[in-house]
Amino acid sequence: MAPSRSDASIGGAALAAQIRAEAAHRGFDVVGFARAEEHPHAARLREWIAEGRHGGMTWMAREPGRRADPRRLLADARTVISVAASYYRGGWPAGDGALRGRVARYAWGRDYHGRLLRRLRAFGRAVARLSPGGHWTACMDARPVLDRAWAERAGLGWIGKNTNVILGRRGSWHFLGEIVTTIDLPVDAPAGNRCGRCTACIPACPTGAIVAPYVLDARRCISYLTIEHRGAIPLELRPLIGARIFGCDDCQEVCPWNLHAVPTANPDLQ
Repeated sequence: MAPSRSDASIGGAALAAQIRAEAAHRGFDVVGFARAEEHPHAARLREWIAEGRHGGMTWMAREPGRRADPRRLLADARTVISVAASYYRGGWPAGDGALRGRVARYAWGRDYHGRLLRRLRAFGRAVARLSPGGHWTACMDARPVLDRAWAERAGLGWIGKNTNVILGRRGSWHFLGEIVTTIDLPVDAPAGNRCGRCTACIPACPTGAIVAPYVLDARRCISYLTIEHRGAIPLELRPLIGARIFGCDDCQEVCPWNLHAVPTANPDLQ
């Protein structure tokens, strides 16, 4: 006898609860579910690229439709499971008066890509064991996927005016990842924007890269200029970079939501 619609939804909710528990077990702080479909931000992505705001990141302009639709990564995908792991390690170390370069917080420890991807793949295998027959693929920032957009869609947090995902009282110091799967799961409500009238991040940007609320011009962003950019940094921007040698956290440092950030307990990210 086939299960009724209500029976199926109960089963889906129970499976979702088990998956949330597995995510916590694998070291992820927050998890949420979104329907696998073309993301509503697809048009905004195309507009951003058409304006050249991606700078020299040519891979962003390559197949933007694939980047916006997880079904292009995995045929028959039904759900995007979005996860976040905090990398916050507390305040800046006390200085001794010596002039030192500043490094973005996410790079204070060892490179996160391999360790986080291993956790993400272990999580994906656990999800597959909970629902045999389902297929999945793990995604991080090295794959063509809109990490922040899916985190917002899955209810983890909202995209702030500085274009970072803010997880409410958890702040914005988080790595993001996704499991795209053929398993059909009940979806979470997208996160509502709670920036309000606050614009602290916009004037805090040393180079004026946040050209409007929710719009970042990578060509002026210090993180882009000191990490992704190839070639000489424009002369007019050099004095504005100061002692920042690898990335920049200024727009996050001033965000009121980061006053609540708690240092990570994840040994891989400490």
